[in-house]
Amino acid sequence: MNKCMSMREDKAPREFRGPKKFIKKGLIIVLTGDGKGKSTSAFGTAFRSLGRGYKVAIVQFIKGNWKTGEERAFKKFKDQCQIWSMGKGFTWETKNFSDDVATAQNAWKKCSEFLHDEHHHLVIFDEINYVIKYNFLDLDTVIRELKKKPAFKHVILTGRDAHRELIHLADLVSEVKCVKHPFNQGILAQPGIEY
Repeated sequence: MNKCMSMREDKAPREFRGPKKFIKKGLIIVLTGDGKGKSTSAFGTAFRSLGRGYKVAIVQFIKGNWKTGEERAFKKFKDQCQIWSMGKGFTWETKNFSDDVATAQNAWKKCSEFLHDEHHHLVIFDEINYVIKYNFLDLDTVIRELKKKPAFKHVILTGRDAHRELIHLADLVSEVKCVKHPFNQGILAQPGIEY
């Protein structure tokens, strides 16, 4: 060991202080916050599940008309993964509250189907937090159905401004913080990075 290394303090943890017993449970995961990477994190978990041979279902509430990289990638796993992009775009594009409500309700029906089936190990409700915030989808309905999900099914809900009741219900909540974003420099979304 060189002299510099021997003078530095070892700050690495050397004892495990976590739970000693493994408990198997289907998790409810909320990925929220104003930073980029919530959907990306969910899709990374999806690829991890696919790598284990599990079946995954994804419902996207906002994206619909876009041809996204994630949709193209997941279609290569068509025997294991179903992806439903059911939105009609951002609210400043749709400009129709009743149509947005109908679109969200239609997407939620697909979510409920995947949530309660016995086939999918992981379900992702991408951008659901937005449609709850905008009152396109009833929070109490979502919470009631989440509480009835199969015991070992994992669910990920993404989008900014997750409702506090969803945060309370969740087993895992991560908040993605924006430190710097290219949009603020006039740089628009890049294929393969944002979509």
